[in-house]
Amino acid sequence: MRRREFMALVGGAVFTWPLVARAQQAAMPVIGYLSGRSPDAEVSRRTSILAALEEAGFVAGRNVAIEYRFAEGRYEHLPMLASDLVRGSPTLLVATDRDSALAVKAATTTIPIVFGTGEDPVQLGLVASLNRPGGNATGVYVFATELGPKRLGLLRELMPKPGLIAFVVNPNADSTPTQVESLQAAARALGQPLVVIPVSTEALIDEAFATIVQRKVAGIIYSASVFFQVVQRKLIALAAKHAIPAIYEWREFVAAGGLMSYSTSRTETDRQMGRYAVRILNGANPTDLPIIQPTKFELVINLKSAKALGISVAQSLLAQADEIIE
Repeated sequence: MRRREFMALVGGAVFTWPLVARAQQAAMPVIGYLSGRSPDAEVSRRTSILAALEEAGFVAGRNVAIEYRFAEGRYEHLPMLASDLVRGSPTLLVATDRDSALAVKAATTTIPIVFGTGEDPVQLGLVASLNRPGGNATGVYVFATELGPKRLGLLRELMPKPGLIAFVVNPNADSTPTQVESLQAAARALGQPLVVIPVSTEALIDEAFATIVQRKVAGIIYSASVFFQVVQRKLIALAAKHAIPAIYEWREFVAAGGLMSYSTSRTETDRQMGRYAVRILNGANPTDLPIIQPTKFELVINLKSAKALGISVAQSLLAQADEIIE
């Protein structure tokens, strides 16, 4: 069995832009692109990054090649996928989540890296400091894991009646203990009953929802997790089936039929990753590019989903929304 066939079987989907000839490939810069998500879950991110590249004149398949690897939510495959990309000696590596960033950082100390991570990159060891990253990596710190308490407040404002809230978490994510501690503290301060429900595989989602229904949960918050982005449609469908309001991490959940999300603006942060990729392709050194910290946060509400759940969204909450999907 050839190596690429093996890579696809173990869960690292391989996408390669077709190149016209070996001579062209040799002259063309190559971006190695690694994600812990599935290709479908990565569409919006990929689109924004590619748009930023194209704005600067780098068009995939014409004057830049892109080698894609997707772990499909299986974190254990990321080191192998990162090593595979590094063996190809790309001009630049792009890693669009925490674990992918750690994987490529461990795989090379010389190839430039642009990453996006929801956790402090200094604490993760990706960079030396936010202003002067040092080493071969820079990128965007998107504040994904710190927003649980804000989502809790928004969900309480939305819920038609008070009751138990479930915090659904991925126990395989290293950031989960910190997220749980933060949300439990916020819930205690509000006197809000909270139950933590772990879900680590797609097969366990139905079991988790059986527990949610049995406990008469009145609302759901999902922790920040790449895995939940991979299985978003199933999460949305089960919340709708059992008529339970839920708040998600990213806008993509709401666009797919989820009720509400609160996050930084992913479109903007991904474009910023693309712009940093452009600067490095043009000769910039990652150590001279400070870590970008977004200042824009967005609340997205799907009124069609709210109506299906029998929820009348308060005008005060609608006034806070950055986007309303009808």
